Amino acid sequence: MINPEIINLRKELHRNPELSSFEYGTAKRIRRFIEKHNPTDILENIGGTGLVAIYKYQKKGKSITIRCELDALPIQEENEFKHQSKKEGISHKCGHDGHMAIVSGLIFWLKNQSFNSGEIILLFQPAEENGKGANRVLKDERFKSLKTDYVFALHNIPKEPLNGIILIDKRFSAEVQSFIVSVKGKKSHASEPENGINPALGLSNIITTLSKLEVVKPEDKNFTLMTPVHINMGQIAYGISPANGELHYTVRTWNRKNMSALRVQINEIIQQICQIHKLQYEIVWLEYFPAAANDIESNNFIEKAAKENNYKISERPYPFKFGEDFGWFSREYKTAMFGLGAGLDTPALHNADYDFPDEIIETGITMFKSIISNIMKE
Repeated sequence: MINPEIINLRKELHRNPELSSFEYGTAKRIRRFIEKHNPTDILENIGGTGLVAIYKYQKKGKSITIRCELDALPIQEENEFKHQSKKEGISHKCGHDGHMAIVSGLIFWLKNQSFNSGEIILLFQPAEENGKGANRVLKDERFKSLKTDYVFALHNIPKEPLNGIILIDKRFSAEVQSFIVSVKGKKSHASEPENGINPALGLSNIITTLSKLEVVKPEDKNFTLMTPVHINMGQIAYGISPANGELHYTVRTWNRKNMSALRVQINEIIQQICQIHKLQYEIVWLEYFPAAANDIESNNFIEKAAKENNYKISERPYPFKFGEDFGWFSREYKTAMFGLGAGLDTPALHNADYDFPDEIIETGITMFKSIISNIMKE
């Protein structure tokens, strides 16, 4: 039976969401909840607004980090339940409130453990949604000094059976990169477009040509997804042929090598098209999410935990297409991430009516308890 304190924490966090890098109140709530349960140490302001709680045991041994995320999204909540968001235009629509509740819930077990050696690090990471938080944590000297051996995490997955465990070999999520291309032509009277350089044809040519780079079948090792997310050109003024335009894209591949090659292709295509249409251009790359890798050893611990608790396991043949900045940890440590089924009828992530299902909190806690216990036994 799940401790009602954990459910209450989850709902309190849901009512008080904060955007990436501004999770000050969220971190304070987590600290208040944890400090009553005798952690060895608490480190604040890790990687910005992040928080670390440490449980050390008698001797030096394996160090295990369990990571979750602090931030919410700029989405207006449509739900009208009692714990609905109190922040206009901000809400927990990715389930980070539930992930925090799961990791916080481990304290009731950790404080009563008598492992002979090792330490457990509970990491509440800021700014996952914009891809910046994990990298900042990695650069924080206090986190570096912990010299953790493993980093584990989970993500709830709507449209999957409730409490099912989703395993993925090699990689959990895609390599994701966003960019903006700004173009500049020459303004003229709308009746005399020949006296200017209108960017419309150039922009449409860019969109059409970039779409040919797509390899949309996720089982293909060269999977490439090109998603235009915003376009802007000119102004609502019918006497003016505009000069300026802008395209925003997010692109996805399965690995860093493919992403690097794709960036070269994108640059070459935009350069050639802008040259043909006599447009000046600038490309700005932003919001980078490295692919989250699943180390074989770490993934085996996840599978073992699922089996010994008799959870239904599904093996996904390819990564999730969403970005997850957990990939930054994959470059430094042994890492693994698993999916936790949030129910077939649960609204999709980032939907305005989504809410984390409390029924899966206990499953998440149990999985992490088993992973920790099995590593400590070794």
